[in-house]
Amino acid sequence: MNGYLTTLIRGLATTASIALLTVTAAVGVAAAPPAWADGGENLSTGTLLAARTHPAVQLTSLTFSAEVVVPTAEVRQGALEELASQIQVLVAAGKIPSDEPSMYKYMFKRMAADVDQYLIPATPNRTVKARVGGMCTGWWVTPDGYMVTGAHCVDMSDDELSQTFAQQALQKFNEEDAQEVIKGLENVVADEALIEAAQMVYINFNSAHMKLQKLQKSLSVLQSLPGGGVDKTAKEVPAELVSVGESYPGKDFALLKVNNQQNLPTVPLGDDSDVQTGDTLYISGFPGLVTNTPFFSIESKLDPAMTEGPYNARRTTTEGVPYIQTQAPSYHGNSGGPVFSRDGKVVGMLIAGTVSEGGEASENESFVLPVSIIKEKLNEKNVKPSASLTTTKYNEALDAFFAKHYKDALPLFREVQTLHPNHPYVAKYITDSQQAISAGRDETPQPVWLWIVIGLGVLIAVGGGLALLMVLRRRRRRPAATPPSYGQAYGGVHATAIGGQDERQDWRQPAAPPRYALPQGESSSAPSPGAYARGGPAQGQYPPQPQYDGPGYSGHDDRHNGHPRYDQHEQPNQAPDGATRYVRPAPPAYERGAERDVAELEREVAELRRRLGQRQPPDA
Repeated sequence: MNGYLTTLIRGLATTASIALLTVTAAVGVAAAPPAWADGGENLSTGTLLAARTHPAVQLTSLTFSAEVVVPTAEVRQGALEELASQIQVLVAAGKIPSDEPSMYKYMFKRMAADVDQYLIPATPNRTVKARVGGMCTGWWVTPDGYMVTGAHCVDMSDDELSQTFAQQALQKFNEEDAQEVIKGLENVVADEALIEAAQMVYINFNSAHMKLQKLQKSLSVLQSLPGGGVDKTAKEVPAELVSVGESYPGKDFALLKVNNQQNLPTVPLGDDSDVQTGDTLYISGFPGLVTNTPFFSIESKLDPAMTEGPYNARRTTTEGVPYIQTQAPSYHGNSGGPVFSRDGKVVGMLIAGTVSEGGEASENESFVLPVSIIKEKLNEKNVKPSASLTTTKYNEALDAFFAKHYKDALPLFREVQTLHPNHPYVAKYITDSQQAISAGRDETPQPVWLWIVIGLGVLIAVGGGLALLMVLRRRRRRPAATPPSYGQAYGGVHATAIGGQDERQDWRQPAAPPRYALPQGESSSAPSPGAYARGGPAQGQYPPQPQYDGPGYSGHDDRHNGHPRYDQHEQPNQAPDGATRYVRPAPPAYERGAERDVAELEREVAELRRRLGQRQPPDA
């Protein structure tokens, strides 16, 4: 038997150890970072960075509106006749073809090269209202609406402005003027090359003599908003220019403020030392080849693009401004966009890129203004970058989402939606989480507190079992004591046995004090446990807990000062001092260390029945 108990105890101890390890492991798993935080097996760093940072990256708009005034072009007859003579000489010399289209093409090219020699401005003036501008990228640095972008994204020089209006506002005039000239050419069928040569004359003339009136400038942020379902729409929000530096190659930095904003998504700033040559850089922004293309949807245009490439070198301009050279691709429209390290912190801002001979953007090299310059400019305006609660909760939700803990992610995404109702991406994540849960793809673990409760329950149960087994072992080792004879303190006979039933309570369990008394005139051979002293509780009240003299407690005589304790009706007699005396309940048998013999218990029951049979009714 002892061997069995030992084996059982060892098994319970092993179970307790396993339960403790289970709880510890569950807590450890819950406290550990999500698997994708280190670039999970199915998620690239770029994917994770895009999910975290795109909400804070916004499309910015610079717009100029004005009345464009263009004079009518009048030909200088003398200069044009001299040019015609020169053409005839060249034809005779065989230097240009003799057909009329070729001679007119040559004439238009000479005029376009020096329009003021052959054309003069005249009346009437022509006026058109026009709006021109460009798109760039900006990003929130504070929850209340401070945004960083490039200096060249918020202003234009006079030459740049004139060229932009000339390209976007004068196209109609240029085409009309060229068509008018070509109509005057007799017996000439104009081909595309001839039309282009004529238009170039008036492009140069109209651009050179154009005047702008009532010029107005505006800056705005095109916030992407959730539309019907998970589609997005755009809302143009005015922005105030707070600070602006010098365009590239200077400190190409600008600070905008959009009022009445709160809980905006933000991105954190890092340090220059976070990256070095050879590290991968990530550029986020809005390439113009998308935003300026009509066949892309508004949702597509409002999603930033992310490119990546190596950190090639650190450069310094002739003005002493540091720049980072990288091979991460960039395009017109990416200007002002944040550049991230692998850890998701901003380490710079895209400013410029190399261009081809034709003026097109090249993917070969891009140039990034370091984050130290950005911090310097923010400090000048006492702007402190900070993370919003929206960003904190959103990142927590993304952690759960990419770990496939959709049930944990869903309430977090809903909290983000409450904090920032115009969040452009949270609505889609809510839908995706709900669909994943419905499809049974959720892998959310049980809450830590539940594992702790289960573990503690197992430990408590195992501990209770161990305690019970130890008690059983001690009792089996305890030597048997001599059974007490009737007349000693009552040892645990169940009260219902007196009524004639043959039920017996385990002698090891304490019995309730008996509710009967010895007949008057009868005296028990065993001393009573004692009585309460004078001044004790009044009759009918529950007596206080008796105080025993110690482990070797013995009973007292059932008589008090020579008087029986009970009358003939088994009612307690009054003591000489008038106080009712009670028989104190006997201490449980297990406290005395005695074990009853079954036969002795049966004799006690028989004796009790005999005495009860001698009782007389109260009115007999």
